Amino acid sequence: MAIRDTSAQDTRLNADRPSPARRKRILVIAVAAIALLALIGWVGMNWLAGGRSVDASRVRITTVKRGDLVRDIAAEGRVIASNSPSLYAIAGGTVNLHVVAGDAVKEGDVLAEVDSPELRSKLAQEESTLASMEADAGRATLDAQLARSNAQKALDQAQIDNTTATRDLQRYKRGYEGGALPQITLATAQDTMKKAELGLSSAQRNFKLQGASASLDARNKHLLADRQRSVVTELRRQVDALKIRAPFDGQVGQVFVQPRSNLQANAAVLSVVDLSRFDVEIKVPESFARDLAIGMPAQLSGNNKTYAANVIAVSPEVVNGEVSARLRFAEGQQPPGLRQSQRLSARILLDTRRNVLMAERGPALDQSSTQAWLMDGSTASRHAVKVGAASIDSIEIVSGLQEGDKVVISGVEDFGNNEHIRIH
Repeated sequence: MAIRDTSAQDTRLNADRPSPARRKRILVIAVAAIALLALIGWVGMNWLAGGRSVDASRVRITTVKRGDLVRDIAAEGRVIASNSPSLYAIAGGTVNLHVVAGDAVKEGDVLAEVDSPELRSKLAQEESTLASMEADAGRATLDAQLARSNAQKALDQAQIDNTTATRDLQRYKRGYEGGALPQITLATAQDTMKKAELGLSSAQRNFKLQGASASLDARNKHLLADRQRSVVTELRRQVDALKIRAPFDGQVGQVFVQPRSNLQANAAVLSVVDLSRFDVEIKVPESFARDLAIGMPAQLSGNNKTYAANVIAVSPEVVNGEVSARLRFAEGQQPPGLRQSQRLSARILLDTRRNVLMAERGPALDQSSTQAWLMDGSTASRHAVKVGAASIDSIEIVSGLQEGDKVVISGVEDFGNNEHIRIH
């Protein structure tokens, strides 16, 4: 009797068809492989992007567009009086102030007075010297007149003697010819005539010399007196200048000294501000200064109002990377109530470039830029560019970018030396 086994219960399986468990294992492995490939792809993309990513909120992106580029300069300006001289003490002494800062003054008003005993004493001495020289000049004039009078008297006498000798010679000559007088008498008359002629000639020369000499002496004395008079006039002007007067209608700006204080010569006492004309001083970057020119139109804004102005001066000196310029309100445009050092906004129009390719200006895209961060999807890559003119908020793109391109203009500090950055 044969022994029964379990062969009747066994079922033959198809060797080409995997079991369910095996299919499950294969599915798990496939899913894991796909995930691994995705991870590898993500890592690869980050590797291609330089291995770094930056949050989009930390960067600023703009679009390249075409339009009119208005080149202008915007700056904060400070109101200054176009005429605000400081007044100085012409000599050392004690100062007496008659005004305080802010007082309104009229031209010629005495604002302060310096008491200078030294200058006043010098004036008195020079005036005394002038009086003495004027007396000497007057005396020299009288001496000249007296010398000319005496010379004229001698000349008149010589002319009379010459006339008398001429008449005697004629009479003696007729007497000699008539045989009434001897020859010696005629010869004596002829000698007298010659003597009279010599005396007349000498008197004429003396008259000229005496007149010239007396006039020269008197002229020298008068010149010395005139010179001394100029010295006195200048000292009187200096003494009068001890009274410091307002040069024009305006307002006292600053007072630099204390009342009754002692001053040195040429010390500043106070300043006067001309309220009828104000200018605005601005400082612009050195890069814009080369484009500034006198006469350029400008606009000044304050209290929600805009006023026309013009550039009247540009400093030739660069200080801390900036250049000072001065603007003046156009005729009839100066607003009332301006004050020294008041702040106004200034805008100077340089020029307008029509239909150019341009982008918004930023730290990463400026006049010194030779490359830009060009966006391609979510990746920013370095890209060579050439820029041109710039305004306050825009810059001209000469080459390297096209209309519609997106570029990063700020927030690239963390990009480092990478060529590609992922922005998410």
